[in-house]
Amino acid sequence: MVRKRNGRLEAFSSTKLIAGVSAALADRPVSGSQVETLVTEVEQSLRSGGGQVSSEQIGHEVLERLKALDEVAYLRFASVYKEFEGVADFEKELAELESAE
Repeated sequence: MVRKRNGRLEAFSSTKLIAGVSAALADRPVSGSQVETLVTEVEQSLRSGGGQVSSEQIGHEVLERLKALDEVAYLRFASVYKEFEGVADFEKELAELESAE
């Protein structure tokens, strides 16, 4: 089960996870097998943590893997997951991404 930000519980959906990751990776030079690997790794990591996870945990797991796979996709996903409101949010995230290298 996934605890959403509003406190509601919902069943984990690998379809939603694939859709979110695929949207972030749209038109990026990443193969379908790389997407499958990323999703499988996220699911395995979440399962090892127990029965219930938060949507924040899922987002964090995806971001960590996207950071290593494709920085543009990372920023795309972060913009939705972290609810960016403007260019300043992108600039801040980009600065953090660059300082982590």
